[in-house]
Amino acid sequence: MKILIVEDEKQLSDNIVKFLAADNYLCEQTFTASDALMRVSVYDYDCVLLDLMLPDGSGLDVLRRLKKRKPDTGVIIVSAKDSIDDKIEGLQIGADDYISKPYNLSELKIRIFALMRRRYSKGNNRLVSGNVEVDMQSKTVIVDGQAVMLTKTEYDLLVFMICNRNKVVSKTAIAEHIVGEIADLMDNFNVVFTHIKNLKKKLEATGCRDRIKTLYGTGYKWIE
Repeated sequence: MKILIVEDEKQLSDNIVKFLAADNYLCEQTFTASDALMRVSVYDYDCVLLDLMLPDGSGLDVLRRLKKRKPDTGVIIVSAKDSIDDKIEGLQIGADDYISKPYNLSELKIRIFALMRRRYSKGNNRLVSGNVEVDMQSKTVIVDGQAVMLTKTEYDLLVFMICNRNKVVSKTAIAEHIVGEIADLMDNFNVVFTHIKNLKKKLEATGCRDRIKTLYGTGYKWIE
């Protein structure tokens, strides 16, 4: 899962990145409202951790513009402002959750997991597409009762494709989901081709064929 951390306290932001990266989350950092707005307008994120008090503006303004452009993006407000009015306003604008500083990083992680579970698997720990079952808590994959051993990147790619089932996903979107903002520096999409090829091979070894359809010149589609 790809997460944007909008937090002006660098040490706290670094601690969040270190903690979540240990659980295989892909994290990007920004420390200002202006940069946050630029990033959410260009890139897609599964979840945005959004501080309300930023040096150059209000996190609520970022939230308003984000929800106007990309209403499906998950947002957890993270702020020292414990005012009930701020909490209510943030939730009314479209935030999914709210956590006040100081907080335990383990609690933050479970709130992120709960958000992903609500959005992608209808409140269930399992993400199911036909005969493919993904346990989002243990990060395991089962096809027709057979375990499929995937790398971290292959697992993230599988979840990303299933969450976008029956939609065409561009090579650029996949690259950004796999490697984050450094995708802009890539000369080609070889990394995407390689991971798609490896994922398809492992799924096909279990008899799960023709789920990932290649649309040449466009991208890929997960067939339900």
